[in-house]
Amino acid sequence: MKISKILISATIAGLVFVGCKKEEDKSLQVVNAEKSAPKEHKPIAAENLQTASFTIEGMTCAVGCAKTIEEELANLDGVEKATVDFDKKTATVSFDKTIQNSESLTKVVQETGDGKTYKVSNFKS
Repeated sequence: MKISKILISATIAGLVFVGCKKEEDKSLQVVNAEKSAPKEHKPIAAENLQTASFTIEGMTCAVGCAKTIEEELANLDGVEKATVDFDKKTATVSFDKTIQNSESLTKVVQETGDGKTYKVSNFKS
């Protein structure tokens, strides 16, 4: 009888622990989804819209490097669209020239890594 009480108690404790863990995992998924959701931007006046392209050296993969840099650029204020092509090692960014400039875009790319991994060159606007 004492053994059955212990087994029942252990079973209940295990179910509570596992049940709570599943709820916690769901909340983590929501937080991660919110972080990766694209940021909504205000429309950019046609006279302020500028497109720039540049080379990014130091990328080693399409998902970890190129996609991450693309998301960082796309989430900046004043950026309408950003695309990073891993194979060509290039980025193209459409942005509001009153909010962003070549220096700020370059800084974001370089800071996406450790400040030494990614190098921006051939900036053309």
